[in-house]
Amino acid sequence: MKRSSRFAILIIGATVLITVASCHRQTRNRLDEIQFPRIVIWAWERPEDLSFIDSHKYGIAFLAQTLTLKNDDVVSNPRHQPLEVPPDTKMMAVTRIESQKVTGQKPALSASQREKLVKLIRQTLERGRVTAIQVDFDALVSERDFYRALLQDLRAQLPDNVPLSMTALASFCIGDRWLNDLPVDDAVPMIFRMGADDRSVRNMLANGNDFGEPLCRRSYGIALDEPLQIKFDESRRVYVFNNHAWRKDDLVSLKQRM
Repeated sequence: MKRSSRFAILIIGATVLITVASCHRQTRNRLDEIQFPRIVIWAWERPEDLSFIDSHKYGIAFLAQTLTLKNDDVVSNPRHQPLEVPPDTKMMAVTRIESQKVTGQKPALSASQREKLVKLIRQTLERGRVTAIQVDFDALVSERDFYRALLQDLRAQLPDNVPLSMTALASFCIGDRWLNDLPVDDAVPMIFRMGADDRSVRNMLANGNDFGEPLCRRSYGIALDEPLQIKFDESRRVYVFNNHAWRKDDLVSLKQRM
């Protein structure tokens, strides 16, 4: 066999292996592997008593901390409000990341800043019953490379069986390929408080169309006070935000919408 032919076969073989590995990376979903409940209640920074939920039906994604990028530093603000849940509830610790916008204090987006973020996010695993991590960061275009590197570093330092989730603006999920190949188990499209994109996104979903980014086709992020006229795919997780502290009748309302 000629050297050129052998070389061509090696290239084809390598391409097939890379493609298979890529498909595996894109299709794995650790949230399914650990049987995290399909309905996930977001518990934000306020007192929440969710002791009434059925922990087999509902998981909790709670705001564990807010981290603000300022110059080359990370300002940490941990959760201060109480959260009550049944003892066997599966928990997802959410870290909200914000950028300081004040002139002279804008983030450096440095490697050392990224290391601080990874360390602080990893520490949320030490909270009781936390089995998954979620990052909430509305990254600007100029911050996307930093965010991608952060998620890659974080995934590498998390135990393999711990799911890593991220929230995603709906606009990230429509024809914007920057989410492609991110090392996350899902990118939750925030289908509420969408501003200028609201009507176009709602019409797209109501007409039976879907998000272009595969990572955004594993879940929905909705708000209880913003009805969404779509048929929910039962294979997807549904994360639900509430604009007030959760009550039992909110779950009745949610069930009627699903």
